[in-house]
Amino acid sequence: MYNNKTFLAIIPARSGSKGIIDKNIREINHKPLMAYTIEACKNSGIFDDILVSTDSVKYAEIAERLGARVPFLRPEKLSSDQASSNDVILHVLDEMMHLGKTFDCFMLLQPTSPLRNEKHIIESAHILIKNQADSVISICKSDPTSYLTVHLTEEGRVNPLFSDKKQVRRQDIQPEYRINGAIYLALTSYFIKHKSFYEGKTLPYFMSAFDSIDIDDDFQFKIAELLLLDKNFSNPS
Repeated sequence: MYNNKTFLAIIPARSGSKGIIDKNIREINHKPLMAYTIEACKNSGIFDDILVSTDSVKYAEIAERLGARVPFLRPEKLSSDQASSNDVILHVLDEMMHLGKTFDCFMLLQPTSPLRNEKHIIESAHILIKNQADSVISICKSDPTSYLTVHLTEEGRVNPLFSDKKQVRRQDIQPEYRINGAIYLALTSYFIKHKSFYEGKTLPYFMSAFDSIDIDDDFQFKIAELLLLDKNFSNPS
């Protein structure tokens, strides 16, 4: 229990990744990728239960060895590319209710964000409670060079989306932000009612670009591996 509220950690880890085979259990610096998220949950000390949602018996065994719980497997219909995170969350909450367990809050923590640590988890929970928010979403600054985006014509020529007669200086660009996928936190009752993180008082939790690495391909996997080797570099302050 944290600040008189019960918290559930939901770690989605299906086995059918196409970009990187068995991505969620692929070793990164001698540990399965999901280990970093499970360890962050345990080290935060705020969760009453840490649950991994997976369709794989093999993944479940690894998760339990790492200190998480897998009281049930995810059904096949929620294990495809088309299954949404919201559906996975609602499935977990419903199954836990059938087991007689309810929680005031839950946090969805994707294994593909291994630089997200216990500090980020605790701070986002503090924002939710202190501000009486419905949900908190982690964000980071977008790439400031995105204003130079171009399209290619059917003939293969460059078609800029900006005017080269009035280019904006990089330092003059107003900051923009993107959801980084590391933390999705909500009041359980609010989420069950709205089935969304964004229908009420949703507040941001700001993270650095370093800690916002979200692994989707081999290049990002290698970047995360290097950052995890040098945490002083990955957490500049």
